[in-house]
Amino acid sequence: MSNDRSASTFDPTAVPIRDASTVMLVRDSARGVEVFLQRRVVGMDFAGGMTVFPGGGVDPSDTDAEVRWTGPEVTWWAERFGIGEAQTRALVLAAVRETFEECGVLLAGPTEDSVVADTSDYAEARRLLEARELSFGDFLEKEQLVLRADLLRPQANWITPLGERRRYDTRFFVAAVPEGQRADGNTSETDLVQWQTAEEALADWRSGRCILLPPTWSQLSILSGFATVADLMAADPVIEPILPIMSRRDGAVHIAFDGDEAYYEVGTHPWAQRSDI
Repeated sequence: MSNDRSASTFDPTAVPIRDASTVMLVRDSARGVEVFLQRRVVGMDFAGGMTVFPGGGVDPSDTDAEVRWTGPEVTWWAERFGIGEAQTRALVLAAVRETFEECGVLLAGPTEDSVVADTSDYAEARRLLEARELSFGDFLEKEQLVLRADLLRPQANWITPLGERRRYDTRFFVAAVPEGQRADGNTSETDLVQWQTAEEALADWRSGRCILLPPTWSQLSILSGFATVADLMAADPVIEPILPIMSRRDGAVHIAFDGDEAYYEVGTHPWAQRSDI
């Protein structure tokens, strides 16, 4: 949710919708499938203080980049998401770029059937990418790396509801952490990172130890139904755009979507106490 509460004339229909990619980074454990979660720094323009998956908006350089690519062709991805190929390509690039920027996991390798085992050698490039001083396409070309689109799977599509001051059309992806790589919290956008099973994360949410927006809660609920990463990666979900409806009920913001009854079983959410809509 946006933290912008400025008192000004606001036309919600004039807010542009920006494409974004979010990646559910998963791994097997003795407790079940674990997912990498980040708590965004309070004060961020979007979802400050919320627990989220790595991700962010598509950068213009993602659209322009020419990269070596292995895995499902762009046409396959475009069919799954129901959009054009150029837009799809940028979303996949953004997914891989954001995952590297935000947690140091790089879904790329020197050949079409290999993946980088240790990303520490690219620490400076990662910093430059986050600062937008280096494009992801240039980074891959310089290091002679192939983008591994086959390590990703499409998962969902959520659109920020009308009424927010920042809106995103977000495609969710799933990716298994490559062997040897380690996800970290070396980014300016988060103050806490951790691996949890979906059940653990949802338990924290129910107890008030973390704050989940509807898309994150929904995907964790779905993830809780899988026993292994292989099962999750083999799934073929039907991806239809989900556009929640935002309104005000009893003085609090309410987000309506299919299945929202379970989301509101815990009562009013901390982000709902807002006066900017």
